[in-house]
Amino acid sequence: MDKKKIHLLFVDDEIQFLESMKKRLESRDFHVLAVDRGEKAIIAARQTPVDVALVDLKMPGINGEETLKALKKEHQWMEIVILTGHGSVDSAVECTQSGAYSYLQKPCDFDQLLEVLKNAYKKKVMKKNQIEERRMNEILKISQTTSTRDILRRLREIDAGDKTV
Repeated sequence: MDKKKIHLLFVDDEIQFLESMKKRLESRDFHVLAVDRGEKAIIAARQTPVDVALVDLKMPGINGEETLKALKKEHQWMEIVILTGHGSVDSAVECTQSGAYSYLQKPCDFDQLLEVLKNAYKKKVMKKNQIEERRMNEILKISQTTSTRDILRRLREIDAGDKTV
């Protein structure tokens, strides 16, 4: 049976750490897209489907918190984990309020990291399925109306509204 790999965007400016972790994660059924800057992460996420992002907090250019905000704004289903060696309680609170799924300190136990990434993926799937179930229930309700024009109008509203959820 072919397992579906979790598509992970890994962003860290420490190249050696980035490459080492990429190999370790790929050996654990992740498909890893590794980039060394926040700007590259935003572009990569536009070009390649991503389930979960693992983002360093302190980087040159766009830092981890700005990267988090940009990714969450553009990719409603993506869960983002912050992994940093320069964290503080304040930055953890800020990142969590900005939509981070979790906030981990370097060095982090690899098994703990795997568990957090898998749970982030599960949350992503559950959120997406709930939205799809809600949309299907709305469509069923709409189908009971008599006017085809009303059905089409409401379907367009649901579709447009779902893009901003």
